[in-house]
Amino acid sequence: MLNSFRAAVVNIQYQQVRLGHRVRGKAPTVARSLKERLDELNYKDELYTAKVDIGFPKLRKPSKEVRTERLTHLKKLKADKTLEQMARDHKIRVDKDQVRQVWLETAGPVHKKNIAEHYGIFEHLYGEGYFLPLLNLEVLYDLKDGSCLPVYTGNVIKPLEAKEVPTVLFEADGNDMWTLALTSLDGHLTESDKEYVHWLVANIPGNCVEKGDTLVEYLQPFPLKGTGYHRYAFVLYKQDGRVEYDIPKVTKPALEDRTFVTREWYKKYQDKITPVGLAFYQSDWDLSVKEFFHKTLNTKEPVFEYDFPAPYIRPQEWFPRRKPFNLYMDKYRDPQQINKEYLLRKLKDFDPFKKPPAPLRFPNAHPLPKEMPSWLKLHEKKIRLGRGRINEV
Repeated sequence: MLNSFRAAVVNIQYQQVRLGHRVRGKAPTVARSLKERLDELNYKDELYTAKVDIGFPKLRKPSKEVRTERLTHLKKLKADKTLEQMARDHKIRVDKDQVRQVWLETAGPVHKKNIAEHYGIFEHLYGEGYFLPLLNLEVLYDLKDGSCLPVYTGNVIKPLEAKEVPTVLFEADGNDMWTLALTSLDGHLTESDKEYVHWLVANIPGNCVEKGDTLVEYLQPFPLKGTGYHRYAFVLYKQDGRVEYDIPKVTKPALEDRTFVTREWYKKYQDKITPVGLAFYQSDWDLSVKEFFHKTLNTKEPVFEYDFPAPYIRPQEWFPRRKPFNLYMDKYRDPQQINKEYLLRKLKDFDPFKKPPAPLRFPNAHPLPKEMPSWLKLHEKKIRLGRGRINEV
């Protein structure tokens, strides 16, 4: 009998069983790919969305001349044996200002343009228009402690730090005239497709911004609480001559007088001005914004809060398996009632006329009653350690 059993075991054959499969939707050979669906979803007609360069063209050197200069410079460095020895001894000092100047003269404008496109600056200022910031625009905010905070390409500056009028520097011929504009791309309170103009100075002779015609007085950034980071862009325009802008002069901080649309404004004066410099930063809420609304605008501060959708909780069951019953029951109770119980427990031992008891130095070193259930022990340990719902009270 044992031999027959062994023979039966030896002769067992394994056979693969394939379960039924049903194709959901169209067959892969018929259905569109993800790329095709995204292309259809994000389709833009090139006739109306083609990018237009509204700035000055970049003067390019012949590639042969650039290559020759680079090779000559490399040969000169390789022939300098003193430089090689200093490199081995880690004694070479790099002039950062010189490196930055070379970067500004070569790849800097292209890098700034790419960063601005990444942040959507050109799209929300000019629509399909863009320009290459050929002129380096330096904007510095005085921090009142002997240091300055520069505006680069998207760095974060708090409203308190940008409260005062900044210093603007750029290289210019004394005979040229310029226009400087600072606008908020995300801060309009009533119309999402419009901006607020925070500063507008026209007919600037040379690089003396203080001698220009201030059409709109400077106003600090005021990103609202709960709205995240806002973009603020400085754009420098070169004028063909003196320009008389048909814009009412704004000296008060009233927001209704500062509604602005850069695209329409530039379209009106595009034959007289050309953008050539760009600098922008991001800013989010701080306490100075509350003070700005209360004292400067004499109004209440608007505050925004995102309403998250309620988390999904599956229907309650009579006999849930492998679920801690106390945590399971709390899921279906009113959170306010639970917080009330924790608050009453906290106030039970509180006496306003007595000093509060000192917290336990080693909370869980103190034993709990042996007859206490395990779930209640865990509950008490969490309360002692200040974990869980106790923090919501």
